Order: sequence, then C-alpha cells, then structure tokens
Amino acid sequence: MKYWGFLAAKLAVGSGVLFGIWLGLYSWYPFPGYYASRPQDAFLHDLPWTTLMFVFNLLCNAVLVFIILDQRYRCRSCGRRLRMPIRSGSHAYVIFRPPRTDYICIYGHGTLKVPELQITGREKPDWKKNNDNMWKELFSLPGKRTDDD
Repeated sequence: MKYWGFLAAKLAVGSGVLFGIWLGLYSWYPFPGYYASRPQDAFLHDLPWTTLMFVFNLLCNAVLVFIILDQRYRCRSCGRRLRMPIRSGSHAYVIFRPPRTDYICIYGHGTLKVPELQITGREKPDWKKNNDNMWKELFSLPGKRTDDD
C-alpha cells in the first residue's frame, strides 16, 4: 500500500508544481493587445506562446518519466529505494543464463530481477517477495558477538 501511496503522492506533488509553473507562465507572458478586444486562445495563433507551450509539454513528460523510473526501482512493500545491484548471467550464454541485474530491499521485503537482454520483446521486471526475513540467517550464525563480549 505504501508503494502506491508514494506513487500517488509523487504524482500529486509533480502535478502541483507543474500547474504552478503553468500559472506563472500564463501570468508572465505578455499577450499582444489585440487579444483583449477579441479573446481567443493564444495557442496556434501566437508563435512564441506556442513554442513555450511545447517546451512546457516536454517538461511535463520529463517529470512523468522521472517519476515512473524512480518508482520502478522501489520496494513494493515499504516504498524505499532498492539497493545492492548485482549483475548475473552472461551475454555469451543467452539461452541458459541471460544477463540480468538483481536489486534487493535492504529490509528484506523482496528482490527485483531486471532482465538486461530483451530478445523476445519487452520483459517486465520480476518482483519476488521474501516470505521469511532474509536477514534472520545472518543473525543466527554461530560465533555471533554479543554486547557482553
């Protein structure tokens, strides 16, 4: 739930910032005097305004792409960034061990396997949730130091 809530919050903040930029552009741009007598949309009738709106559209698309890319590499349980990328596989052994990158949640919630070679089309990253705490094994090793040592 945190994963989708965090995405919704990022989209809301991004939309608010972009709407503020749009209002600032609209109040800043000096429209020609003949628009006051005959009100119409300046888009496609005023070249600088049209160019400014195209650049603003590119900015909106860039913000959306960055939000989606950031969200793709987040834990599906807690919403934190995934860490510790590990490359596995090889380009030489494409059939048996295709190359991929594995990311893990540092709190042990799961692993994201991202394929690096897309032969049969776009492959989705595979999120595998850990049922048990993956760090429990490290703390149960013999010879573990305690605070009394």
